[in-house]
Amino acid sequence: MAAQYGFRGGLVPGITVYGYMTVPVINYAPQWLERGSFDVRFIQPTYDGDDVIIRAELNDDASIHVTAGREDGTICARVTAGLSSSSQPPPLIPEHVLPADRPAPSRDNVIPGAPLGTVVATLDSLDPHDLLLFSNQVLMQNYTLGPWIHARSEITNWSLARVGDTISARGRIHDRYDSKGHEFLVADITLETNGRLLQTVRHTAIYKLSPNRAATGR
Repeated sequence: MAAQYGFRGGLVPGITVYGYMTVPVINYAPQWLERGSFDVRFIQPTYDGDDVIIRAELNDDASIHVTAGREDGTICARVTAGLSSSSQPPPLIPEHVLPADRPAPSRDNVIPGAPLGTVVATLDSLDPHDLLLFSNQVLMQNYTLGPWIHARSEITNWSLARVGDTISARGRIHDRYDSKGHEFLVADITLETNGRLLQTVRHTAIYKLSPNRAATGR
């Protein structure tokens, strides 16, 4: 499937690359897990079997700049991370029932403001990858997705998750747009457990790839 769209190999999911990129942030500031922000943009594909090189540097404003790249110097993802200064969490998104029959996403049903069905599951580990996986699951359990690409996540942590927490992942469509022949959706997602907000995510994905996509980029 990847080859059909001009990729040279199987793509590593964005949430996996995100997990790699959180390591230097957590090592430097463990409190990030409880009150951190993380804005990650996926620029180029990361391929299965490649080494991923993570570099991090501390900025003058105490934010952390992180990149994930290939051995040839190609930057595949960029992150600005830091500790959140906001003490007032946003309201939870209301719960909504998952669709009985998942539609394929399209311009007709990816509607800004529309609710997404709630995903409920138990958290098995404290790896940040596993928490962001809930945002992917909201998309995957509301739509029948073909080949799709995680493009960006703007994340804020509001409290510390614990193994065994029952997570309620609630979402709504924030935006839908076209760029370079691709069709994008943007979803706002809140993760909570027993009324306690854990994480908010603005999750951007390409849900329909351009048939003319070149292998050199998006």
